[in-house]
Amino acid sequence: MQDQLKEIQNSFQQKLKEISDIQALDDVRVQYLGKKGKFTAVMKGMGKLSKEERPVIGKMANDVRTAIEKGLSQQRNQLEKAIIEKRMEKEALDVSLPGKLQTHGTLHPLNMIIEDLEKIFLGMGFSIEDGPEIEYSKYNFDALNMPKEHSARDFQETFYYTNDMLLRTQTSPVQIRTMLKEKPPLRIICPGRVYRADEIDATHSPVFHQMEGLVIDKNITMADLKGTLDLFAKKLFGNDIQTKFRPHQFYFTEPSAEMDVTCFKCGGKGCRVCGNSGWIELLGCGMVHPNVLRRCNIDPDEYSGFAFGIGLERVAMTKYGINDLRLLFENDTRFLSQFN
Repeated sequence: MQDQLKEIQNSFQQKLKEISDIQALDDVRVQYLGKKGKFTAVMKGMGKLSKEERPVIGKMANDVRTAIEKGLSQQRNQLEKAIIEKRMEKEALDVSLPGKLQTHGTLHPLNMIIEDLEKIFLGMGFSIEDGPEIEYSKYNFDALNMPKEHSARDFQETFYYTNDMLLRTQTSPVQIRTMLKEKPPLRIICPGRVYRADEIDATHSPVFHQMEGLVIDKNITMADLKGTLDLFAKKLFGNDIQTKFRPHQFYFTEPSAEMDVTCFKCGGKGCRVCGNSGWIELLGCGMVHPNVLRRCNIDPDEYSGFAFGIGLERVAMTKYGINDLRLLFENDTRFLSQFN
């Protein structure tokens, strides 16, 4: 057995010199140390040795096994190192070459406007509410004092899901839901996506964004509405901006108004952007109609409030001087990169 062990060790050393890859190394390991390997076959004869021979042969067998395992480990390290060096040589980089410019993304102008408006109104003590985009007509129209014969209810104006469910045409239903589930005082804004059956052009889109606001409390007056919205406009556009309120008509507010701001382009002097008027229409607003309060189980003799609705695309176009609504939806990186 001593001769056999010496022969195994010598033949292994010779085989080791011929190995050139990892697969060949694994084959040699199995050939010598596997269940049917040469070393294993010799060790099966240990049971036939005398008590005196077993310690001597056992020590020699351990030495041979240790030498084989060490040789396999060293050879594997060398082969793996050679593979890494070859790969590094093949994939070598010239660090003196100029690198590729990595462009950085930025918020979409609509997201920037939403964040700006949320910060402004949160600073005034408002909270943010959200609601479903597929809405019941009773929340989208009925509770808002909208007449049954109003054109906004027509199928050619609104995307209906069923006869009484639709894609919301405004974020006002969020106000209704909030008034039904919470008691005054209320001070909320409701930003979100809305849908109307409009043709796509420079000023219209079937999908756009609104942010509606609502304040309900005791002794709320038109002065509170004007003061709140004037402060909002100055925080958004700067302290030099001026506001103007014009009478209007909305079914869910009475009295109702539209608020204009001085033209960002000409500062109120008159130009092509503002149609030489010096003013740009920004939002609709008014005092919450008593019928709306009653439908939400709020006593109009005890509480009053105001509401407003802001078209976010209109605000973005006004603030950033954008003259075509489609630019906000076409994902043209040449346009979007200007807001980086």
